[in-house]
Amino acid sequence: MPESHQSQGPGKGVLGIGQRLVTIIVGMVETRVRLAVVELEEEKAHLVQLLLMLGLTMLFAAFGLMSLMVLIIWAVDPQYRLNAMIATTVILLALALIGGIWTLRKSRRSTLLRHTRRELENDRALLEDDKP
Repeated sequence: MPESHQSQGPGKGVLGIGQRLVTIIVGMVETRVRLAVVELEEEKAHLVQLLLMLGLTMLFAAFGLMSLMVLIIWAVDPQYRLNAMIATTVILLALALIGGIWTLRKSRRSTLLRHTRRELENDRALLEDDKP
């Protein structure tokens, strides 16, 4: 009887260590997957915002070009209309330019899964440090 108890003791210890190791690895994977999901949701919201900004930019550019066409057509009319059309064209084209620059700056700041990649690099560095 004591021999069977002793054979189960070390076996239980090894199984316990293995179980703890698997639990730690599963916990790490779960954390990384949750982080990836959160970052993907943020990127989705970021992409929707970029598409809305691009749509507004294109709308302002279209109205600016239409105003430019009307300005050319009405260039021979009285001076008051000409000034109004010039002001409208300048404002809409300026809004299109500002929207375009804003969209470009925002799109360049986007990095997909930045935090997840950083955590995976940390994990790799920790695992490589433990090697002799």
